[in-house]
Amino acid sequence: MSRVAQRVQFQGHAGNMLAGILEQPSSNALGYMLFSHCFTCNKDLKAIVRICRSLADRGWGVLRYDFSGLGNSQGDFSRTNFSTNREDMLAAVAFLTQHFQRPQFLIGHSFGGAASLSLADELVVAGVVTLGAPSDTYHLAALLLQMDENIGSIGHGQVTIGGRTYPVLKQMVDDFRSHDLRSMVSRMKTPLLAFHSPVDETVGYHHALINCGFDQASPSSGRTYPARSLVTLHGANHLLTNQDADCPYVAELIDSWSRRQLGLPQRASHS
Repeated sequence: MSRVAQRVQFQGHAGNMLAGILEQPSSNALGYMLFSHCFTCNKDLKAIVRICRSLADRGWGVLRYDFSGLGNSQGDFSRTNFSTNREDMLAAVAFLTQHFQRPQFLIGHSFGGAASLSLADELVVAGVVTLGAPSDTYHLAALLLQMDENIGSIGHGQVTIGGRTYPVLKQMVDDFRSHDLRSMVSRMKTPLLAFHSPVDETVGYHHALINCGFDQASPSSGRTYPARSLVTLHGANHLLTNQDADCPYVAELIDSWSRRQLGLPQRASHS
């Protein structure tokens, strides 16, 4: 199936203009998906681009965008936080809804996955997909303070992530500490497809077990999460850059799972 891409802009929180790229099939899309990137990443991360294009090739429209202060979007990164990420995501949903179609699926990598989980029920989507997503926002607050204690003591500091230095204000840490993501996810009714690597060097595998409820679900407890699926990506790193087969595999499973959620026929096998 042929694919087309277009650059888009829409207004995010505080009036910032956010940059996005919409990948979609040249014919009518099966439906639309929204892809949110990780903390300090952007929409042009290699794995995100590959997955979005593969999904478009399979018939889906997928919008990937930059949160405020990152990539090609406007804004001051130091003044963003989990709450502003959620506001930017809601703005992206509104844009898709107004100009194309309301997204049926949220996809999020790492911290973008956390934001997707936190809004899934509110947005009433057919499913949420996460890649290496954390089960809380507290651990990132602790990590930032560990990287520069000035953030907590004098209210501002700097952290270096992926070879780039970012200014961080204490408000970011305070906001991360104010959200109880684990409780939100434990109550979530939206079906979840979680991808995670046991050797993820950034977000431990136990976060996926918590998000899926597998840390507590057992026959004896009577607590199960039948709408939650966990796919283990053996040997993959956090950014999905060390194994070429991972991104096509992830896209194929997202496509198949999403079709099942919507009751659509599966793609014909080419074997």
